[in-house]
Amino acid sequence: MIRAILFDLDETLFDHRAAVAAAVTSWTAARSPCHPLLAEGPALWLRLEDKHLPAWHAGECSFGEQRRRRLRDYCHHLGLPVPGDLDEAYGQFLTRYEAAWQAFPDAAGVVEALTGTGLTLGVLTNGQPVQQEAKLRRLGLLDRLDPVLTPDSLGGHFKPSPRCYLAAAAKLGLAPGEIALVGDNLEFDAIGPTRVGMHGIWLDRYGTAAPPPGVPAVRTLAGLPALLPSLGAGVLTGSAAARRG
Repeated sequence: MIRAILFDLDETLFDHRAAVAAAVTSWTAARSPCHPLLAEGPALWLRLEDKHLPAWHAGECSFGEQRRRRLRDYCHHLGLPVPGDLDEAYGQFLTRYEAAWQAFPDAAGVVEALTGTGLTLGVLTNGQPVQQEAKLRRLGLLDRLDPVLTPDSLGGHFKPSPRCYLAAAAKLGLAPGEIALVGDNLEFDAIGPTRVGMHGIWLDRYGTAAPPPGVPAVRTLAGLPALLPSLGAGVLTGSAAARRG
């Protein structure tokens, strides 16, 4: 029986892609207002995240260093001068990024629908705790999602390491089979946790592909409460939830 639901954060509850698009476009335009590749900046930035974040996850560099590498690569790809102080330049991007933080429209509704059902609701994210908790606070969800589990609290283990999911289960005091994890990354949030006995649920917001056999999927978080009973979670929805509340 499912007793807890863990949500991924970026691209699940939090619209990271939109915040990146606003921030990187503004940051680039401030340096080259008529840059011919300005519109390509957001997609490039996301690709460079995928390139450089694994080095930090593997302990090959610091969190700050992977940011420097990402920004340096970004400038090289666009033919922009590489800033002399990469940390300061990244801070300028970060200010823009934070100003654009927003939840997906379905995030608050699903958390509200699942509050009071007896399920523990938390977050499992590969991000740093200070920034991820700040995002949740801005979104108005921090008080409703507890615990917020990050590699810092899980022995330095990142998704999709099996140790990450097992450490998360231990933090909750539950068996893996009593936990559902929902998120946008097919490997990190669905396949990976399923391998250790959790119920991984893929949030495929953009309709990228059919889920592998045996992997439950939803297109929006609004579809989550209806899916959970089939996985063994006693979730009250609609009028039944209203009568209980």
